[in-house]
Amino acid sequence: MAGVTNAAFRRLCREYLRAGVPGTSRPPVPGTGASGTPASGTRLPRTDPAGTGPVGIFVSEMVTARALLERNAESLLLIAHDPDERPRSVQVHGTDPRTVGEAVGMLAGEGRADHIDLNFGCPVPKVTRGGGGAALPWKTGLFAAIVRRAVRAAGPEGIPVTVKIRKGIDEAHLSYLQAGRIARDEGAAAVALHGRTAADHYSGTADRESVARLKADLGTFPVLGNGDIWSAQDALDMVRETGCDGVVVGRGCLGRPWLFADLSSALLGDGHLCEPTLGEVLTIMRRHIELLRDHFGRDRRGTAGDRDGPDGAQRRACRDFRKHVAWYLKGYEVGRRTRSDLALVDSLDAFDAVAAGLDHDQPHPGPPARGPRGRCGSPRPVALPDGWLLSRDVDGLPAVSRCG
Repeated sequence: MAGVTNAAFRRLCREYLRAGVPGTSRPPVPGTGASGTPASGTRLPRTDPAGTGPVGIFVSEMVTARALLERNAESLLLIAHDPDERPRSVQVHGTDPRTVGEAVGMLAGEGRADHIDLNFGCPVPKVTRGGGGAALPWKTGLFAAIVRRAVRAAGPEGIPVTVKIRKGIDEAHLSYLQAGRIARDEGAAAVALHGRTAADHYSGTADRESVARLKADLGTFPVLGNGDIWSAQDALDMVRETGCDGVVVGRGCLGRPWLFADLSSALLGDGHLCEPTLGEVLTIMRRHIELLRDHFGRDRRGTAGDRDGPDGAQRRACRDFRKHVAWYLKGYEVGRRTRSDLALVDSLDAFDAVAAGLDHDQPHPGPPARGPRGRCGSPRPVALPDGWLLSRDVDGLPAVSRCG
C-alpha cells in the first residue's frame, strides 16, 4: 500500500509477530506472518523453513517500472529492505511489456528481490487513466505480454512472479477469469484477486464468490483472496468459503501491525488474539516513528546512511506518521484534541510529552478496534484512456482469451 508498507512498517510487523505483542498470552508464532499467507504447496518463497508455521510475504509499496530503470532516488528507497528481511518482495507497476521486463530483470540481476508482485489491482484515477492498474487486464494481449516478460526476466534467478488483479473495470467489463488463466499460462506463481471492480473502488463488501469462482476455474493453481480481511476470523472465513490457498491483507493492517500475529495464530489453530492496552499501543506507535526515522535516514541508494541528517529524518518520520495516528487509536478513548496533538508532533520527545498525559492502562476496546479502516467511499466512474473499452486489443497485441 502506497505510503504504508515501507521498510519501517514491514519491520514493525515482523518484530511484533516474532516476539509476540503485549496484551496476549500467546507465545511467539513460528514463521514470519504475511501480507499474503499462501499454502505450503505453492511456488512462492517460504518464510518458515522449518515448515512449522504459516508461510508469508510482506510486500513493498508499489513502484513504477520506469522509475526503477531511471534509478529514481525515491523509488530506490521504496524498494529498500532491511538486511535480515526475507523474502524481499517488490511490487511493480507498468503498462509497457519491455519496460516491465527490464525493471524485473534489474531487480533480479542485481539481487534486489526474492519475489516480484505485479500490481494490476490499483483503482486510483492517476493509474487507470494511463491504462494501468485495474484497467490493464481488459487488454488481454497486453496483460499477457507484461506477465510473460516479467516471468522470463525473473526466471534465470529463480524468482517467482505473482499477479494481483481485481474483478474488472466494472460489472459490465469483468476480466478476472481471463486474467487468472493468462497469469497461470504465462508462468506466474500465483494470482491474488481483490473481490471488487475498479469502479467499486473500496466501497461496499468484497465479493468472495468471485474468488471462489476463480479458484474453481484454475484448479490447483494458487489463488489468494483479497478484500475485507479485517480480522483473523475474516481470513479463515475467506479460505473456508472460497477454497482459496491463502489471503492478502491490505487496509486491515492499518494501525495494527500485530494483525499478522493474529492471522498466524488462527492458521495454527490456537485462537489467541493480540489485545494491547493503550499504553502498549503507544509504545508500538513510538517504535514505528523510530523505524521511520531510520528508514528516511537511508542514503539515495536505499542503504543505511544519513541522507536527510538525523533531525531531518526525524521530522520527516513524524510527518509521515501522521496518517497512522487515527488507525492506531481506533476504538480507544482518546479525545479529538489529543489525537490532533499526536498527529502534529515533530520529534520523539514531543510524542512522549503528549503520550505521557494518556491513560496507559486503558484496556483494549475489543470489536470497535478490529473493524474496517482506511479508504471506503462510494462507487465511481473509472478514469480510462479514450476508447479503452471499445476493444480488448491494444497496439497490435491480440486478445489471447475471450472465455469466461
